[in-house]
Amino acid sequence: MEALTTSTALVALAEMGDKTQLLAMLLATRFRRPLPIILGILVATLANHFLAALVGHSIADVLDQGWFRYAVAASFVLMAGWTLIPDTFDEDEPIKAPGRAGVFVTTLIAFFLVEMGDKTQIATVALGAQFENLFAVTTGTTLGMMIANVPAVLFGEALAKKVPMRALQVAAALLFLGLGLWMIADLQGWVG
Repeated sequence: MEALTTSTALVALAEMGDKTQLLAMLLATRFRRPLPIILGILVATLANHFLAALVGHSIADVLDQGWFRYAVAASFVLMAGWTLIPDTFDEDEPIKAPGRAGVFVTTLIAFFLVEMGDKTQIATVALGAQFENLFAVTTGTTLGMMIANVPAVLFGEALAKKVPMRALQVAAALLFLGLGLWMIADLQGWVG
């Protein structure tokens, strides 16, 4: 349960103001078809985050040594700093009309590619390394992405004007920092 709730909270907060959330808003305003956009985000996130969690889980199994656990903890601390750097998305960059592929496939491909190397994908790798339950990590990170992006699709422009993105970024950074410091304290034996 800890893997699911931690993964959900970290990714939902980290996604606020992220380039994939901005992409969700852009797709919603350009195509005005929320259901295929939401389904495209869901499928792209499941695929991307399963692979990321699998990589993290595989690395943790191979490198189950103290230094590696410190590296995972340090990655959470670094993610805290990275979360404070707002993403930008070039709205002038054209998104091609869906054509034959349709809105779903356009969203699926765009989200999968934009998520590559993104902070939420890297967080998923770290979560996969920290927790044994790959299914819970993938479910949690996907749920976190959906919590952040479904409202962006449904209420895009109005939401951007009312939600204090900086406060959400700071909260996400504090969550990453707290998790990283807790892991270090646990490795040092300071936590019971």
